[in-house]
Amino acid sequence: MMEIFFETKDVFQLKDLEKIAPKEKGITSMSVKEILQSLVDDGMVDTDRIGTSNYFWAFPSKALHARKRKLEELESQFAESSQKKEALEKSIEKSKIGREDTADRAALLKELAALRQRKEQLKTEIDKYRECDPDVVEEMRQTNQVAKEAANRWTDNIFSIKSWAKRKFGFEESRIDKGFGIPEDLDYID
Repeated sequence: MMEIFFETKDVFQLKDLEKIAPKEKGITSMSVKEILQSLVDDGMVDTDRIGTSNYFWAFPSKALHARKRKLEELESQFAESSQKKEALEKSIEKSKIGREDTADRAALLKELAALRQRKEQLKTEIDKYRECDPDVVEEMRQTNQVAKEAANRWTDNIFSIKSWAKRKFGFEESRIDKGFGIPEDLDYID
């Protein structure tokens, strides 16, 4: 399809291309529209609406400029990547200084591994005694106090509703307790 545009260097309408493509390039006339649309979507063929007609064109110079732009873009990306690579290689070389495999370094690494293992052991031991930590105990006390206040508030709400139901409907307290599953010994928490 692109050869038709490049060889003729002309502007076409869809109906012209549907006649030319099957004869010259062996493209079925049914697929010309889809091929043309995909070329337009890819930016390889330009299109414009003039009046009621759509015109399509593609010139070799545009394709050449597009390729040159892409080549320049790729070359700049390559140069940038090369600079990054060189910088990383220098960084690797710089970081290797002072890390040569020596007996002292091996001993220090072994000691570091032993200290890390000891740190983990101490952490697990501290976690065993966590419930005796004064901060944790104080936090539990505060949580318990909040829970106690919430339980007393709900108990107060239940007594208020029972009182309202007795006044409004004349129910007996035992009947309300039985109907709503309220235990007889329900009382505030001290």
